[in-house]
Amino acid sequence: MINKVVKNADEAIKDIQDGMTLMLGGFGLCGIPENCIAALVRKGVKNVTCISNNAGVDDFGLGLLLQKKQIKKMISSYVGENVEFERQMLSGELEVELIPQGTLATRCLAAGYGMPVLYTPAGVGTEVAIGKEVRNFNGKDYLMEYAFDADFAIVKAWKGDTEGNLVFHETARNFNPLMAMAGKITIAEVEQLLPAGTLHPDHVHTPGIYVHRIFQGEKYEKRIEQRTVRKKSV
Repeated sequence: MINKVVKNADEAIKDIQDGMTLMLGGFGLCGIPENCIAALVRKGVKNVTCISNNAGVDDFGLGLLLQKKQIKKMISSYVGENVEFERQMLSGELEVELIPQGTLATRCLAAGYGMPVLYTPAGVGTEVAIGKEVRNFNGKDYLMEYAFDADFAIVKAWKGDTEGNLVFHETARNFNPLMAMAGKITIAEVEQLLPAGTLHPDHVHTPGIYVHRIFQGEKYEKRIEQRTVRKKSV
C-alpha cells in the first residue's frame, strides 16, 4: 500500500515549484487549506497561478500570498473582499481571469472526469466569451471552456483517514471535493486524521483514490469573513 501520510504542511508542499498552477479549495474563508497556504508563504514560491473561488482577505487565506507578491495570476469567481488584490489588479501587477462560479466548478469537475472541454451557456454574449469558440446546440449558443490543468490541488477536510478518504463539514465542503478530483497531485489537510477503516463508507465525500498526500493540520483560525448579527431586541 502507498503511504499517503506526511508529517505536516511543509512536507506536503515541498515539491511545489515557481510557476506552477495550484487549485485551492474553499469559499470565502470557509474550508480553505490554511496550513498549506502558510507553508507556501514560508517556502517563498513565486509566479504561481492560483485557481480558487476567491482570493481571501488582505491578511488571511490567499491574501497572504498576494502580500508577498507570490501569485502571478488569479483564476477566480469572486474577489471583492481583498483590497490588495484590487490594487495589484488595477496596477497591472496581477493577471486576473474572472469566471462565472458555475463554470469554475464545472471546469474542475471536467478535469476530474478526464473531459478536455465542456459547453456552457454562461457568459455567451459577454466579455467572458471574447476569443472563445461558440457552438449552437438545438438553437442555443454555448461557450466552449477547457478543463483546468493544475499541477496540484490543495484541499481542506474535516476528517480523513490514512488512505486519503475525506469527509467535509457542512458548507466547508464547497469547492473542495471538485478540486480534490482535478489536480495531478492532490494534497489534503484535515482536522482529524483517523486510521483506515474508521470512516463509514457512506459518509465519505471524496474517495482516497483521488488523494496523494494527507496530514493532520493544526491551529485552525476559522475566521468569519463578514460577521452579521441581529440587533438586540428591547
